Amino acid sequence: MPDRPDVMIPFVTGVLSAIEVRATVDAIADWQLPNGMIPWFPGGHADPWNHVEAAMALALGGRFAEADRGYQWLADIQRPDGSWHQYYLADGVEHDKLDANTIAYIAAGVWHHWLLTEDRGFAETMWPVVEKAIDWVLELQTPRGEIIWARHTDGTPWSFALLTGSSSMCHSLRCAIALAELLGRERPDWELSAASLAHVIAAHCRGDLPDAFAPKHRWAMDWYYPVLAGVLHGEEAEARLAERRDTFVVEGMGVRCVSDRPWVTAAETCECLFAELSTGNTARALDLFRWAQQLRADDGHYFTGIVFPEMVHFPGNEKSTYTGASIVLAADAISRTSAASGLFVDHTALPALVLADTDTDPDDDLARD
Repeated sequence: MPDRPDVMIPFVTGVLSAIEVRATVDAIADWQLPNGMIPWFPGGHADPWNHVEAAMALALGGRFAEADRGYQWLADIQRPDGSWHQYYLADGVEHDKLDANTIAYIAAGVWHHWLLTEDRGFAETMWPVVEKAIDWVLELQTPRGEIIWARHTDGTPWSFALLTGSSSMCHSLRCAIALAELLGRERPDWELSAASLAHVIAAHCRGDLPDAFAPKHRWAMDWYYPVLAGVLHGEEAEARLAERRDTFVVEGMGVRCVSDRPWVTAAETCECLFAELSTGNTARALDLFRWAQQLRADDGHYFTGIVFPEMVHFPGNEKSTYTGASIVLAADAISRTSAASGLFVDHTALPALVLADTDTDPDDDLARD
């Protein structure tokens, strides 16, 4: 049962009830381990990004004790340098690579928790965790502004950056800056780093810096993430979504994971929904959310994806906590139920991107809100 029964549970009229959302939150909580780790599924691994996504969903459902345990697990296992490994099992590390995007996402989770609870004690407790994580991430930023996507555990960085990951990190950076401002720990260096990163992402999307990121044109996330993350907005965001909507959106089904495969996932569908909402496309967002319900299971969990036209769940019959979490966050974003509902939609609520060291206008080139 929720430890805060007074919490207003998000719902979407005619699509998903508050009772159904609560069942999904409870299902996620059922799979959380005693140490706080939230695996993808029982016996599976956890990664810091999807773990945080699930913790956000737990909090939206009033399961604050479980959400707190989730954040405490990350604090407990954080490496001295501020990083986390890519994948964990119940008894240790499964994959020791250090993925910058998954490490940065703690800032989005902590800021989401603050928006929901206004618990300053939580924010103060998590500040050192966020600060160390963001400082580690920014050591991978190139002089031009993009952020190399990972390091090996021996400290050797990989040789390229990813558009999806860098876009997500730009959003996480703005959350970290907001947290710093809240606590009176201003980090102007973070502000400059976020601006430089946004500059590169926007320039790449316009075709001006084609070499900034590894080519991942097949992946839907590379299409919508610059909009979801608030780097592109207004007419530029509208144009980007319109450019490849027909490529990735399958009518009546949802969003493909990759453009050349008949596989739709609920998580990509919900993330694309955020991007559509941020540009005011409420009707499209509602359609996506409605279609995603085809992946709902009787126990409140959601199947990760489905292959069409066979309509076979893939991979296997996998249900995943991060998929259920994406549904809960999407329900909140559509309904605007909670104080955190605009986190991935209303980008003007986050600190504005400051002017980087460029000759361009910040409103045009940095997508300043």
